[in-house]
Amino acid sequence: MHKVLIVEDDEIIRNSIKQYIETWGLSATYVEDFKKVVATFVTYEPQLVLLDISLPFFNGYHWCSEIRKISKVPIIFISSASDNINIVMAMNMGADDFIAKPFDLNVLMAKIQALLRRTYDFGMTGHLVEHRGAIYNCSDSTLLYHGERIELTKNEDRILNLLLENKGKTVRRDVIMTRLWESDSFIDDNTLTVNVTRLRKKLEAVGLMDFILTKKGIGYIVE
Repeated sequence: MHKVLIVEDDEIIRNSIKQYIETWGLSATYVEDFKKVVATFVTYEPQLVLLDISLPFFNGYHWCSEIRKISKVPIIFISSASDNINIVMAMNMGADDFIAKPFDLNVLMAKIQALLRRTYDFGMTGHLVEHRGAIYNCSDSTLLYHGERIELTKNEDRILNLLLENKGKTVRRDVIMTRLWESDSFIDDNTLTVNVTRLRKKLEAVGLMDFILTKKGIGYIVE
């Protein structure tokens, strides 16, 4: 089931959109804390975002830009500010479509379905994990923290992926090596240490200190 995130501060509009979308078999939710739009996006992992321009704290252009730093998910702007300047700006910020308010819910749904078909029929998928303000994207092997993007090597990506899958749990060294072997990376105990050390240095370079902790004689943990 595809999920739609609604970023709209008008309670009547967002509730009517949510209810209508759900009658078509989609799942929908809306942002409640407009200081945490990206955090809600990461937690909910929607396949499409409906985004107003005029919002509390930061406008829709800001949030479109922030989402585009971590995801290529389709974004449709819905706004009464539908002059040519706003439409052009929205598209330049990375939006996929623009619908002027007031709009017909049938037209909105047709545009949502068309975008979902075009995007996901071609197999576009993504998986985001947020931890300590850092956003890990396993679809492109990157970690974003305070605007800094870390490019991960194949082994670093697999190690971090496994540790984040098991947040709060110690992952044994032999388990990590087995995961890497399954991916045709035949590394020994010393090479694993080197890979973890390099990964830590990349994390520390952007301010993520003690992101990966060592459990002596056992393995590693992301707490």
